[in-house]
Amino acid sequence: MSLVNLNQAVRTFGGVRAVDDVSFAIDRGEVVGFLGPNGAGKTTTMRLITANLEADSGSVEVNGVPVGENSLDVKRKIGYLPESNPLYTDMLVSEYLEYIGQLRDLPTAERRAGIDYAVGQTALEEMFYRPIGELSKGYRQRVGLAQAILSQPDILILDEPTEGLDPNQRVEIRRLITELGQEHTVILSTHVMQEVQATCNRIIIINRGRIIADGTADVVLAGGEHGARISLELDGVRADSATGVLEGLKAVSAVEVESEIRGDGEDSAGRVRLTVFGVRGEDPRAQIFKTAAERGWTLWDLHLERESLEDVFREMTTGR
Repeated sequence: MSLVNLNQAVRTFGGVRAVDDVSFAIDRGEVVGFLGPNGAGKTTTMRLITANLEADSGSVEVNGVPVGENSLDVKRKIGYLPESNPLYTDMLVSEYLEYIGQLRDLPTAERRAGIDYAVGQTALEEMFYRPIGELSKGYRQRVGLAQAILSQPDILILDEPTEGLDPNQRVEIRRLITELGQEHTVILSTHVMQEVQATCNRIIIINRGRIIADGTADVVLAGGEHGARISLELDGVRADSATGVLEGLKAVSAVEVESEIRGDGEDSAGRVRLTVFGVRGEDPRAQIFKTAAERGWTLWDLHLERESLEDVFREMTTGR
């Protein structure tokens, strides 16, 4: 049984479907990157999972428990760090974590054990008796993560956990999320593609309230406009001739000329650099190599440059 299961979930606001017939399941041990442009429905979907909102129709279950009917039980299984990371800045870190443990009705022994676990996991030992208001943004995010894992929940939901951090702080929080993913099921919402590729073993993309991609990074990357992008440099051929031949190959969808150096004469062969796009799901390199050998072209460079996750995300959500 999946730990999180959404089946045709719908949530509307004033007639606008923020979440439109969304279905997906997340199993134990997965670290899922949940991506989408602003207003795509990410935060609303996470609020459905955390029982902060109810679906208008469809179903949302956590560990087999319907969210709408058992919101308190569901919330006990989830650790949530919202994008705003609300903290009581006049409290010491120790006071704040104790307060969170009490709010969650944790027995004294379990609360103390949870605080020790959370502080150890987030490396807050040196800040434990410091006022939260005196902490850097990076350490405040650590406090937010600590409160999210204090009850050692089954699921950890993080909404833009590195927003506003400098590059060094981003790296530290990213490392921490990777470590937390070894013990928790993690749903990570972020606009930073490097974080997703560095920490997640699965990616879900939502756009205009609908899921448009779901799978491993390799599967999502293959769903872009082109399955493969090949950097190619040839000698002994004109650009227009090479383009015409390569575009006729079965595994090639398009060819772009990057640069050309002609020979001595206007129509003479020279050296050309091309970008060759493969048909989705195809790798045209073998066909290119064979064609170059048959036609006597000197092959200076032939290597795969797959589209980045950022490129594919932009294609899927904007059509460009």
